[in-house]
Amino acid sequence: MITLWGRLNSVNVQKVVFCLEEIGAPYERVEAGLQFGVVDTPDYRAMNPNGLVPTLRDGDLVLWESNAILRYLCAAHATGRLWPASPAARAAGDRWMDWQQTAFAPAMFRAFHDLVRKPPEQRDAGAVEESRKATEKRLAVLDAALAAAPWLGGADFGAAEFAVAPHVHRWLNMPVERQSRPALEEWYQRVMDRPAAQRALTLPIT
Repeated sequence: MITLWGRLNSVNVQKVVFCLEEIGAPYERVEAGLQFGVVDTPDYRAMNPNGLVPTLRDGDLVLWESNAILRYLCAAHATGRLWPASPAARAAGDRWMDWQQTAFAPAMFRAFHDLVRKPPEQRDAGAVEESRKATEKRLAVLDAALAAAPWLGGADFGAAEFAVAPHVHRWLNMPVERQSRPALEEWYQRVMDRPAAQRALTLPIT
């Protein structure tokens, strides 16, 4: 049985839950992080010295870092379906997982935390606007790619969707001004039509 530690309103936990639900692997989720605590206990720190979520245990294997967990789950439980055997096909989607971590998530971070997790009197309007502009630049890249192919890896739904979709879900449900991105919005709807996404990507965002 796979065990996943993490609260469902964590975007990085949502990635892994989406993946687990999609591949149909039996798992249990243990609430951890923020109001649930757990992450500072000695037992948890022995698994994940960073004290963050998610952490996953599959047999004797313990993993942290959400995208590493996604790669492992797809390779171990869905090779050929979500993790192509061809290195070139696999890399076409895999690059978007790195893009999510290095470009998209950092750009959106301040807007999300100020608008969703801070009370109005603590928000920095200038920082939110800079974050909004930076996010729009990143999403222009994503929208152009999705105008050329239905999924991030090309013709088929794949591992990259697990990494990118939870962040897009946040963006499209935040109280922020957004540019219209037709290809992105159509892709998001295709993602949300999947039962696994409906179980992992909750509303309201918190």
